[in-house]
Amino acid sequence: MTIYVNKASGITRPEDLNGKKIGELALYSHDAGIIPKGILMDEFGFKPETCEWVIGGLDWPMKPIDFVPMPHPANVSVSMIAEGKELGAMLEAGEIDALISADNPKCILEHSSNVGRLFEDYPTVEREYYLRTGIFPIMHTVVIRKDLLARYPQLAQSIYNGFCDAKKACMEEYLHGKIFNNMGTMLPWFSHLIDKDIALLGDDWWPYGIEANRKAIDVILRYHHEQGITDRLYTVEELFVGDLLHT
Repeated sequence: MTIYVNKASGITRPEDLNGKKIGELALYSHDAGIIPKGILMDEFGFKPETCEWVIGGLDWPMKPIDFVPMPHPANVSVSMIAEGKELGAMLEAGEIDALISADNPKCILEHSSNVGRLFEDYPTVEREYYLRTGIFPIMHTVVIRKDLLARYPQLAQSIYNGFCDAKKACMEEYLHGKIFNNMGTMLPWFSHLIDKDIALLGDDWWPYGIEANRKAIDVILRYHHEQGITDRLYTVEELFVGDLLHT
């Protein structure tokens, strides 16, 4: 989980996040924020409305994003970061208690003694979560304009096939590389990690497609609604191209 804490904040367990001042990268509703909040709500009784949220750049000043809507419930306090401020530096200085981000702040990468992860052994926590729920959280989708799809009905299938072919080539390279212990990656025990992931996630350890990710899609749609980002609960069928529903 991408949750970082200032060690002087008193946050030692997920429940301690309630009532805290929390930074979030770029948008209150960014995808790598929706998912951790939702899991924390499901698993630990987290209540985002009890917190004060500060939105901004990680280790660089960021102007407010104005090309997408930024909805949030009226009972949730959300403000943009002060001009010239950076969330990573604020976390290290204790100006915010915690940070939710898709990317690692510099203070984490540099092993600052002031900060740490909420879940230090995050691979074990995440693997246990997948084993228990069958959900591998997703982030990005591919979007096609409706007018293009109307002109080229096979476009969605073609794009999907192209992504699948590219993924297959990558996976085959990793698997073939096991013959040589994947020395080209310069990562010790990389082949062992591949075996470990396949044992947990299956031969298609990074599935593409709608049906292959339905549980994860359903849960993130629920999280959007529960967190007040959408005004109703959307369904998979409403949002995705019908021809690809069984992929």
